[in-house]
Amino acid sequence: MRLRVRQVPIRIPGFRFAGVRCGLKESRKRDIGLIVSAVPAAAAAAFTTNRVKAAPVLVGIERAPAGRLQAIVINSGNANAYTGRSGLKMARDMCAIVARELRIDEHLVIPSSTGRIGVPLPRRKIEAGVRAACRALSADGFHQALEGTMTTDAFPKFASEGLVIDGREIVIAGMTKGAGMIAPQMTPTGSGHATNLTYVMTNAAVTLPALRGALRVALPQSFNAIVVDGDTSTNDTAVLLANGVAGNRPLTTRSADFAALCGAVTRVMTALARMIVKDGEGATKVIDIRVHRARNRRDAERLADTVARSPLCKTAFYGGDPYTGRIVCAAGYSGAVFDPQKLDVYFDDVQVVRRGEEIVGKVERRAAAIVRQPEFTLTIDLHAGAAVAHRIASDLSVDYVRFNSDYRT
Repeated sequence: MRLRVRQVPIRIPGFRFAGVRCGLKESRKRDIGLIVSAVPAAAAAAFTTNRVKAAPVLVGIERAPAGRLQAIVINSGNANAYTGRSGLKMARDMCAIVARELRIDEHLVIPSSTGRIGVPLPRRKIEAGVRAACRALSADGFHQALEGTMTTDAFPKFASEGLVIDGREIVIAGMTKGAGMIAPQMTPTGSGHATNLTYVMTNAAVTLPALRGALRVALPQSFNAIVVDGDTSTNDTAVLLANGVAGNRPLTTRSADFAALCGAVTRVMTALARMIVKDGEGATKVIDIRVHRARNRRDAERLADTVARSPLCKTAFYGGDPYTGRIVCAAGYSGAVFDPQKLDVYFDDVQVVRRGEEIVGKVERRAAAIVRQPEFTLTIDLHAGAAVAHRIASDLSVDYVRFNSDYRT
C-alpha cells in the first residue's frame, strides 16, 4: 500500500527543526534529524520493552524520567543497537555535541537511532552531521527533520491538531517513522517498533503529571495497538514535549481542559500509528481487529494480539479470503477463556460465524467484497464478559518476504 502525502507546512511555536545529510544512507537522503525547544519542555516518554535495548534507548531511559527535555537528536540508517560500550558512548556524544553547539544542558538532550542493528556508527560522519543540523535549525524545518528519521518508510507520516485552551491557541503536532519491525510494546518512564520513532510537540503549558497522564491514555489506543509483523524493535521510542510558550495556565489532571488535551494527543498519535500500518512493508490492507465481551481485559488483548500476529490470518487477509477457520483457530490457542459454542465473528457488519458455526457460505459474496477492501473491521464476540480490545494490523504479502530477505536501509 503506497500513499502520497502532501507536505502541509507545520509550525509549532517555540520549536525549531532540522534535517541534514551526513552519508549514513546508501540513498544519500537526509539521515540526521533534530528537534529543539526554545526553552526546557515538560517531557513524557516511552521506550521499547525489548530486553535488547539500543544505546540511544538506554540514554533516553536514563534522562527522560526527570521530566524535562530540550532537544532530541535522531539518526537514521543505523540503529546503534548491539554495539556495546562504543555505541553507548556515541549516543552520549551526539547529545554532547548538540548541548555544546546550542549552549544547553547536556542532560536535556536525548538521542534516537533507527536502521540496521549491530553496525557501529561512523563517528566522523555523525559528528559532522549533528553539527550541521544545529546550524540548520528553523521554525519551518519540521519536514526536513522528519525525513532525517525515515528508513524504509514509503511516505512521510505527520499529523497536527489545534485547540484553544485558556484563550490561547494551542498546536499539537507529531511525526513518526516506521514500516517494518513493528509491534510496539512501549512502557512510559517515570510512571511505574526498522523501528517506531514518534515525537509529539505542543506549545501548551502542561504539568508533568498531566503530560504523563496524556501519554498513558494515548499509547494503548495508538502505537501499542498496532502490529505489522509482530516484531518489537530494540529502538522504539515515543516522546511528548510541552514547552509552555502559549502562556496558558499550566494544565493539571484536574483542569477542565485536561480531557481535551488527552483527546487531541490521542487523535494525533492514533492518526500517526495508522499511517505506520498503512505503510507496513508490503502491506496492502489495514484491519481493525475488535474483541468484544471477553472475560477480562487480559483475555481480550491476548486474543486480539494473536489474530493480529498470526501469519495464517494475515496471509488470508492479503488474499481477500473470508474463510474464518484461521481466525477461530487463533482465538482458540490465544489463551483467552471462552465457550466456542458462543463465538460470533463479523467482517464489518456481515456475520460469518454464528454461535460457533461458520456461515460464510451463506454470505460469501458480501464477505469476500469486504475483505478485499483496503480497510475493514474484524469483530470477534466471545460472549464471556464485558472486556474489549482493539488492534490495528496489516496483512502479510509476498512483498514483505522479498523485502526482508534482502534488507538494506
